[in-house]
Amino acid sequence: MKNKKLYMIGNAHLDPVWLWQWQEGFQEAKATFRSALDRMKESDDFIFTSSSAAMYEWIENNDPAMFGEIRERVREGRWNIVGGWWIQPDCNVPGGESFVRQGLYGQRYFKEKFGVTAKVGYNVDSFGHNAMLPQILKKSGMDYYVMMRPMPNEKGLPGRLFWWESDDGSRVLTFRILFEYLSWGKDLEGHVRRTLGEFKEPLDDLMLFYGVGNHGGGPTKENIESIRRLNGEPDLPKLEFATPDRYFKDMESSGIAFPVVHDDLQHHASGCYAAHSGIKQWNRQAENRLIAAEKFSALASWITGQPYPLKEFDRAWKNVLFNQFHDILAGTSLEPAYQDAQYLFGESMAIADRSLNYAIQSLSWNVGIEQDESMRPIVVFNPHAWESRVNVELEVGGIKEKTVLLDDAGNPVPFQTVKSQAAARGRYRLSFMADLPSMGYRTYKLVKESESIKPVGEPIAASDLVLENRILRLEFDRATGFIKSLRDKRLNHEVFRGEAAKPVVIADASDTWSHDVLHFNDALDTFKATRVLRIEHGPVKSVIRVVSEYGNSKLVQDFAMYPDRDQIDVQVTVDWRERFKMLKLVFPVNVIFSTQTYEIPYGTIEREHNGEEEPGQSWVDCTGLVQESNRVYGLSLLNDAKYSYSIHNKELALTVLRSPIYAHHVPYEPDPHGEYAFIDQGIQRFSYSLLPHEGTWSQAGTVRRAAELNCKPVAVIETFHEGKLPQTDSYLSVDKDNVVVSVVKQAEDNEDLIVRCYETAKKATSAEIRLPKWNRVIRADFKPTEIKTFRVPKRAEEPVAETGMLEWDVE
Repeated sequence: MKNKKLYMIGNAHLDPVWLWQWQEGFQEAKATFRSALDRMKESDDFIFTSSSAAMYEWIENNDPAMFGEIRERVREGRWNIVGGWWIQPDCNVPGGESFVRQGLYGQRYFKEKFGVTAKVGYNVDSFGHNAMLPQILKKSGMDYYVMMRPMPNEKGLPGRLFWWESDDGSRVLTFRILFEYLSWGKDLEGHVRRTLGEFKEPLDDLMLFYGVGNHGGGPTKENIESIRRLNGEPDLPKLEFATPDRYFKDMESSGIAFPVVHDDLQHHASGCYAAHSGIKQWNRQAENRLIAAEKFSALASWITGQPYPLKEFDRAWKNVLFNQFHDILAGTSLEPAYQDAQYLFGESMAIADRSLNYAIQSLSWNVGIEQDESMRPIVVFNPHAWESRVNVELEVGGIKEKTVLLDDAGNPVPFQTVKSQAAARGRYRLSFMADLPSMGYRTYKLVKESESIKPVGEPIAASDLVLENRILRLEFDRATGFIKSLRDKRLNHEVFRGEAAKPVVIADASDTWSHDVLHFNDALDTFKATRVLRIEHGPVKSVIRVVSEYGNSKLVQDFAMYPDRDQIDVQVTVDWRERFKMLKLVFPVNVIFSTQTYEIPYGTIEREHNGEEEPGQSWVDCTGLVQESNRVYGLSLLNDAKYSYSIHNKELALTVLRSPIYAHHVPYEPDPHGEYAFIDQGIQRFSYSLLPHEGTWSQAGTVRRAAELNCKPVAVIETFHEGKLPQTDSYLSVDKDNVVVSVVKQAEDNEDLIVRCYETAKKATSAEIRLPKWNRVIRADFKPTEIKTFRVPKRAEEPVAETGMLEWDVE
């Protein structure tokens, strides 16, 4: 056996939050790092491997002397830094940009404090891994990846060591950990011997991870002594203290041809993508608010000189990244941890809101608006790099019978008042469709009373049961409240093959993770309608409200249709009082030969319609053929808060919530007479949209529509004043629909702009990104689903250059 080798990786898997709050994790990080340093003093050959920049920052701030010791051990090469991310996050729920920021803040921290960057990506306990990670890892300076879940009983892989490849061709050499990322006993003989059956030609070398974990601890004296003793056993492989970096380099130089895996790595703990609606929604909101705030803060800094709050954004993002830790964001921690998470998200969103407000009001205050006492100007900002036609709503006062709304050119714009958020006289909620320039703004004018200009626009046909515009006809069943028919009038095609928007209650006695559960299909009943009625009607939109009940729970869905839109927007309020149950909204799509596409971070993936619970981002699509006409047709389901879906035989379902016990982990059996805290009790609100479309989802603009739903325009009620800026303007645009500008921010090291883009349709594309105010044009060739980052120097004479995700060139 001595021709085989086990690279012994001393580590301490430390969950900063799980069955304990972060304060306990904080203390345990100090204790664990102290123990590792002490083991190094006792054993000159012992090597320690550790990840997660957030925990190093804790040590730096709370025990500078220990931090100095760690720096010295890193310099010696005996303290190995891996996983160049802020934390070990859930690897499905965070948005694409969050994964970039994990590397941006993690790697830059390690470089600044220790003079190194991690070469090994490291997520040993995360519950699944999205298929875009190889590209993001590679472009964040990491060539290798270590993971453990899904385990062999959950996903078959061609070997323990394989090339993991993204759609753009990026590859990272990836190792799936044997059995566990930790060791339980003091003596490692059993831990070592169970690996003997894992050696498979031609791979004679494997990594074995040891050290007390989960609540920290790390390698013990007995662990280290037993490694030395076991190395003398003739029937065991050679055991060597090592690092993942050395293992991967040795394997790359071995000449072995490793298999290639081009897929995401799922499934483990399928229920965690619907567990705790609050943490999921806060995450989505914080990501979108920060990204919008950065865009306008960066633009305002160049246009008006408004200071860019770099340090505040740094704090805000680090809060978000910490909350993306896999046991927090997955909803699998104990209940008080979510109060802690809410505080962190609250700080991040307050920073985002404050920074966004400074930026847009700096811009709007510089817009030249003529003096007119009878008019209230409203400046509406578009955070997206395409021309956007979207519904804008805001609270105003002073609307009268002869009030009209004009655009910047003086043309009347259809508007209506909808139910105000204030239960007070004199306040109104203004609703109108805004036509917004690409990443820019437009000024609208609310004229209080006009004798010469008449309001414009006609409402759609709408009753208590039917909404109909020139594109779609939507009908509800009064008895059930389900969608009875959604007909695309352009093709005379029924979008659904049965009742849709059906709230199905499903039995779910599984633990918080739903260990060993792949399907949730034990339907108990549906919510039943108590009221179906039209609540809004005007030239902008008409809305039908469906109120339904199940047990002690209540569901309100407000379906909005617009005169010229092929999209139906739905506002949902759930008051949930059930336990050990799940709620799904079900939509049976009426096509054959279907393809099911899910948005994943900065990309998409096609999956089988086998009914398995799947993670996804803000949209999922089912497209196939209309049987009668053989035309390509589909439905995109968009949402602003949810991450869990299932599709079974073209029956698309959005998982709204599930209500297990907080932090319930099998094999623990709850006491049937005990009192427990259950997840997702009470009121929650979110939105989803139905986008039926001829052709594919990419032709339908699904990516853009989902982005508009999740990151809405921002409106400022202004006053009249002189200003250097025009009443409408655009600061950035792209000439290809399938290339999305996701980020505009200030560089980390100077006042340059960082512009990040990604290709969405899985096709090679040449695109031009224009910043017209600065006569800048970025020309770039994108591989399928490629993410590119550019640096736009503030000095006009310096050229635009492509850069790495870390904002320095990655070798």
